[in-house]
Amino acid sequence: MKKIKVILIGAGNRGKGYTKTMLNMPDKYEVVAVAEPNESFREFIRERHAIPPEMCFESWEPLLQLGKIADLAMITTMDRDHYAPTMAAIAQKYDILLEKPVSSVPEECRRIALAAQENGVRIVVCHVLRFTRLFQCLKQLVDSGRVGRIISVNHEECVGNVHQSHSFVRGNWGNSTRSSCMLLQKSCHDTDILRWLIGKPCIKVQSFGDLTYFKEENAPVGAPEYCIDGCPEGDHCPYNAVKLYLEDKGSDWRVTATRVENPSDELVAQALHTNQFGKCIFRCDNDVVDHQTVNMLFEGNVTATFTMSAFTKGGRATHIMGTKGEIHADENNKLVEFFDLETRKTEFIDPNAEGELSGGHNGGDEGIIETLYDYLCGTYTGSAISTIEESCEGHLIVFAAEESRKNGNVVDFREYVKSLE
Repeated sequence: MKKIKVILIGAGNRGKGYTKTMLNMPDKYEVVAVAEPNESFREFIRERHAIPPEMCFESWEPLLQLGKIADLAMITTMDRDHYAPTMAAIAQKYDILLEKPVSSVPEECRRIALAAQENGVRIVVCHVLRFTRLFQCLKQLVDSGRVGRIISVNHEECVGNVHQSHSFVRGNWGNSTRSSCMLLQKSCHDTDILRWLIGKPCIKVQSFGDLTYFKEENAPVGAPEYCIDGCPEGDHCPYNAVKLYLEDKGSDWRVTATRVENPSDELVAQALHTNQFGKCIFRCDNDVVDHQTVNMLFEGNVTATFTMSAFTKGGRATHIMGTKGEIHADENNKLVEFFDLETRKTEFIDPNAEGELSGGHNGGDEGIIETLYDYLCGTYTGSAISTIEESCEGHLIVFAAEESRKNGNVVDFREYVKSLE
């Protein structure tokens, strides 16, 4: 059995998660080097994977200057830091596992795809939803013909109100100038899924959305700058930083708030006094939307509507309407509901009949790493792995949606793509 050697560029949550799955497959993967500016995170990966100190770097440049020392480069840096190391890894002929989004700039997405094609490099973008049991089930139902010709799809990304507050208000992805627009960060998963299920190119895009709630005008009267200083509404506020980070001892978000592995209560309290994770949720520097809807027209007059909203429990829901059948699916429910238009019978399908996958994104994180091995070894025969060109098309739908949202127009998607050439 071939062992895939891996270099990791970016040891945040995503990098740690994927390499943890690789550690559980020691006959298939070996992480041999890491580049990460945060010493605590870098040391965590070094110890976990027994990486020699000389193969641990503060930045990706000296690592990639070594030439091609492994089979796969895993790039899981922040959104705006994807382009440069990806292009450098392509030049070294690395195959690449690239965290989404490909880039926060549409032109850079296209350049990465073109460079990969020219250099014969395989890039797999982490569209982990494709590898969950739920969406594998939906794809199989569609491809089996039981749904018939897809006419319309409604799809929801229910971010979850606390997840929104942590990642997209207080956190790394709350400000578009530091990262990218909300839809690109969180929902290029979803435009990719829609394109994958429908199987036809997008023609037109229209979008509406705004930052409506998480802003200063909605702060409670008397609310301090930092929750830890005592807020009159603190006992009732679902976004009270003291409850979320200090009192919840088991929360993984404590690491994000402090940038330290296994932080003490003292470190957490210090962070809540000084950084944005401790700030009143209505007094942060966030500017990304907290709700957005996208209308899409695909070839063959297939219509699709996508809604992303913070004001939810969390999870995704999909409603597929075809000429032969109808599907209702929800990540919070165990069963997929299929209604046959001819027999008028409803069937409930368990996507986890073969056993649930473990790990993040309902098993998608584990699923992509398992599938990636077969793909790199040339033995993969499924449809979940996307080419970099397919991934970029889903990204460009998001960029077109942002143009529509900001300008109030319907975007001709084909013309939009041409304008980037």
